[in-house]
Amino acid sequence: QVQLVESGGGLVQAGGSLRLSCAASGSSFSRNAMSWYRHAPGKQLELVEHISSGGSTNYADAVKGRVAISRDNAKNTVYLQMNSLKPEDTGVYYCNAAFYLGTTRYEYWGQGTQVTVSS
Repeated sequence: QVQLVESGGGLVQAGGSLRLSCAASGSSFSRNAMSWYRHAPGKQLELVEHISSGGSTNYADAVKGRVAISRDNAKNTVYLQMNSLKPEDTGVYYCNAAFYLGTTRYEYWGQGTQVTVSS
């Protein structure tokens, strides 16, 4: 069982920055692939950025050059640094953890943190 708790969301003006954090409880954080998703108003849930257990990352084109995911395995925490924020970045941001045990995939979600970017 993995529990995820996001923090760091809030209201920011366009052009500003936020750093989201996701603290994970449970065992073996380092084995987890961690991702940030967002659910913008009127849109489907979309991947923002992903970091594998080995540290490789991939991100959505919409956030290219503006966000960076990182992980601190010693703190069981994954971060999302967001810069040059735009109003279209507004949404609820969710942390996701995924791992395999054998051939079975396990996936867990946090409760989400609201990010609002004002123009």
